[in-house]
Amino acid sequence: MPHLDDYLDGLLSRGRSHFSRDEAATAAGLKPAALSTALARAARRRRVVSPRRGFYIVLRPEDWIAGAPDPVRWIDPLMRHQRIAYRVSLLRAAAFHGASHQASMVFQVVVPRQLRPIAIGRHRLQFVFQSPDAFAETNRPEWLDRIKSDAGFATVAGVESTLLDSARYFRKASGIGGVAQIVFDIGAKAKPRILKALAAHYESTTVRRLGYLFDRLGHTRQAGALDGFAREQRNIVPLDPGPAGSGRRRGHAPKIDARWKVLVNSPVEVAR
Repeated sequence: MPHLDDYLDGLLSRGRSHFSRDEAATAAGLKPAALSTALARAARRRRVVSPRRGFYIVLRPEDWIAGAPDPVRWIDPLMRHQRIAYRVSLLRAAAFHGASHQASMVFQVVVPRQLRPIAIGRHRLQFVFQSPDAFAETNRPEWLDRIKSDAGFATVAGVESTLLDSARYFRKASGIGGVAQIVFDIGAKAKPRILKALAAHYESTTVRRLGYLFDRLGHTRQAGALDGFAREQRNIVPLDPGPAGSGRRRGHAPKIDARWKVLVNSPVEVAR
């Protein structure tokens, strides 16, 4: 009868570093109590770690310092295990698409359910909720991309989705300043046709803020694709609606941008 260690070694030899409790029970031939004991022992020996109940990651010695492999290696099997669709987005997606100034301290995943964050060693996973209807409309395969790792692929937001997600969830993308940097770094890669189609599934405020940043940072084709979303609007929205942008910054007098109907209450500064 094989032991759990034999099962773990076999997984690694086949290039796989994850498994479910049920898979281990079947392969190792252990009863529930014995399996629980074996898994707890393996965790103490730093052979496995469990980000979610019933799902395990096999650790190699090189993973010990960080506490787990890069989440890009196991986010896809984890989400499949939970039967939840997803897309990696915001800062990690921006870095994937070439935003060189983004230091992804948090691995951010957009999902259609409320999920608790995950903390394993140095890794922090943040799950960003999008309403199921909006998620279904924006998570179409043709608007997504894939990150390749030595363990397989993870689904990542395309350039256009990354930009709109960052504008929508700007507080999780290092604020309006962080979004501006993302727009500056990767905005030229966005295809106007896809931007326009995707923007129809986001709030007008999100689209107008993004349109203003495209305009301000010289991405005229991309700005033009979003122009129609501002044309019929009557209300004025602040560029930065948070406390940091609610008042006048030193040396910056708020003004209204007539094209986007945005109150520019925060300076737009990027690293070039």
